[in-house]
Amino acid sequence: MTPRTDPASEHRTGGEDDGGQEDTAPKRVFVDARWTRTDFPDGISRYGAGIIEALHRLRPVTMLIHDRRQLRLLPDGVPYRLINSPFSPRELLVSHTLRQLGAEVVFSPLQVIGGFRRRYVLVLTLHDLIYYRDPRPPGFLPLPVRVVWWLFHHAWWPQRLLLNRADAVVTVSETTKRLIARHRLTARSVTVVPNAPGEAHASVDRPDAVSGATESSTATSGVVAVDEPDPGTGAARGELLYMGSFMPYKNVATLVAGMARLPDYRLHLLSRIPPERERELRRIVPSNAEVVFHNGIEESAYRSLLRRAAALVTASRDEGFGLPVIEAMNAGTPVVCSDIPIFREVSGGNAWFFDPGSAAEFATAVRRTENVESRGSVVAAARAHAAGYTWDVSARQLSELISRL
Repeated sequence: MTPRTDPASEHRTGGEDDGGQEDTAPKRVFVDARWTRTDFPDGISRYGAGIIEALHRLRPVTMLIHDRRQLRLLPDGVPYRLINSPFSPRELLVSHTLRQLGAEVVFSPLQVIGGFRRRYVLVLTLHDLIYYRDPRPPGFLPLPVRVVWWLFHHAWWPQRLLLNRADAVVTVSETTKRLIARHRLTARSVTVVPNAPGEAHASVDRPDAVSGATESSTATSGVVAVDEPDPGTGAARGELLYMGSFMPYKNVATLVAGMARLPDYRLHLLSRIPPERERELRRIVPSNAEVVFHNGIEESAYRSLLRRAAALVTASRDEGFGLPVIEAMNAGTPVVCSDIPIFREVSGGNAWFFDPGSAAEFATAVRRTENVESRGSVVAAARAHAAGYTWDVSARQLSELISRL
């Protein structure tokens, strides 16, 4: 997405702030996009951008941002308003700001938005309950916010207080919806509005279809180089991809340890990684294994690697959704993942599962993907299942919820 120049009024052509489409969608809907990053997209940034773009095709939407650099990661053609940062003391008055803007419905892709005495419908999102099991906050948050985060996730009542402020709650999976009910986190209705891959990951064809070709790829500065087959064996090294953070619950160490049993494969750790965490993982790389630390990868290079990979792998012990799983399924790439409820739901059971506590089971699951016949049938079923996850479907579910409120 490219930067845009907007008029001084901070409207863009075709936006509902100009009164267009009022007869078909009378509610003035604002989406809180202030959690969008300014450097590279994370899960919340992708979720917000995907929902905004698809929802705006159904009804007029105005984005709320606090930094124009966020527009790089947000869809074109959607009007926006520049307001305070969610970390600012002015957040206490954001309800007054939104009243002045004429907001009738406000949707937040998180469960956090400030303000008192609101006069608009509020829809909040709770993606998962991961941080109740591992309350360590993301490192990019300011220190005071990290302290509040840590304290917040040591009791259920603050979450209940936040969610019950809303008129409705959204989550991204049936798995999380069941957890919300189990812990009685809200008296409000909960609607599942799933995550989805971006258009770049929607149903792309692999060069080897589902035959398990042995091409492998590495990416440097966005350029993908394909290995040539080994002259002695006639085969190139199989490529295993991990896309995700390196938080403790992601359990990346199990993947690294399992590579001792997979000397003919190469593990690519694609995401940005803190230097200390990289040093920790490098120390446990088996002597006979090859693990590549990309420390971030361009989208085009990721797509190219994904199409050629032997499998996408994850040993996560917990997950909110698992978007890379859907991206791999859309690409016709096998998924080897930990056997946890969210992955069962998202994959529809069309993956190779293993106990996340066992590096040996991980390696065995990778070996099972080498069976060409079963691989073909599982991958075909996975691709058909993944086709049901689109931003258009999710936006329709959210739009219907808004209409009911």
